[in-house]
Amino acid sequence: MIARTIKDQLLHYANKYPVVTLTGPRQSGKSTLLNNCLIDHHYVSLEEPDVRYLAKNDPKGFLHSLPHKSIIDEAQHVPDLFSYIQTLTDRENRPGMFVLSGSQNFLLMQNITQSLAGRVAVLKLMPFSYQELSEAKLAPTTADEVIWKGGYPRLYDWNLQPSEFFPHYIQTYVERDVRLLRNIPDLSLFIRFIKLCAGRIGQLFNLSSLANECGITTSTAQSWLSILEAGYVLFLLKPYHKNFNKRLTKSPKLYFYDTGLACSLLSIESPSQLNLHYLRGALFENWVILEYFKKSHHLVKEPLAYFWRDSNGNEVDLLLEKGDHLEAIEIKSNDTMNSTHFKGLDYWQRLSGALPASCHLVYTGEHNFNTAKGNYISWIKWPLELETIHK
Repeated sequence: MIARTIKDQLLHYANKYPVVTLTGPRQSGKSTLLNNCLIDHHYVSLEEPDVRYLAKNDPKGFLHSLPHKSIIDEAQHVPDLFSYIQTLTDRENRPGMFVLSGSQNFLLMQNITQSLAGRVAVLKLMPFSYQELSEAKLAPTTADEVIWKGGYPRLYDWNLQPSEFFPHYIQTYVERDVRLLRNIPDLSLFIRFIKLCAGRIGQLFNLSSLANECGITTSTAQSWLSILEAGYVLFLLKPYHKNFNKRLTKSPKLYFYDTGLACSLLSIESPSQLNLHYLRGALFENWVILEYFKKSHHLVKEPLAYFWRDSNGNEVDLLLEKGDHLEAIEIKSNDTMNSTHFKGLDYWQRLSGALPASCHLVYTGEHNFNTAKGNYISWIKWPLELETIHK
């Protein structure tokens, strides 16, 4: 099993809270992590029809039949359990009583917020980070390959090609998860919507434009977008809110929780095809930002990430809050260093008073290098730099 960064946090919170919930994208490795990490917990899955039948027909008796520490996987299948878990944990108040997990995150979290608010620690498990793959000596060796393949565990556990995994993943996600949340009569139209989202990676998000291109109403597009956010398929990066006496962009940018999934939706069939693709720069940007989000989630920290852009097109790809200052990151899918890459960071320094030491340029080259304008960071070493940012 590939060691997961979140393991220590999972053990920590299981010794502090009566209930721990592990969420994240479908097939991100939640069940595997729980079974291998919490060996003193009894595991049951409500995906099994006979177990689900018992839990639905006698939820109180089902819970009392479990050992004093239990993992309940696919817990969202039996919503009535959550109220009984609340009563039981309020009465006994022991740490690690229940660990809940499930693949339909919206339904799971809906029940959590209704019944277990204040009693539960919520952790999010993402697909493998580059650091996790590197430590297991399974990391792809080029930026194009790591973007194209993504981080879903099954690709590495079973040595699958993306073309063997993602089409089935998308179909399963749409047919099993989406249909539980919304009555969507034309699932092919929903898949088209996801593909159109993939074509907008790294762009300012315009909901009306997306709805028009897909042939749906704006309200439907908003509803479908919410489904994709709740299922950890995509996320919106917000613009930085502080006003520097300039008119600032208010629209967010759209990114995916896995670049391999995005490449599949864009019909990119190989790393060599990605190298020539018009969205290569945006997908690399997505990967860099995503590594920060993975690191934050796996350390159970809120991602404090933004981008900055004014009405004149001056822009910084990524701003990270660290204590009392901001780390500014520009992202370029170039292998060579070029002083013009620092144009946006130069402007940011003049406007904000930021020091060069807090300005970085992540690129697809192999070496870190410090300059008077800021620091070049190789994509290979970017995950290690995140260790410093999170301290």
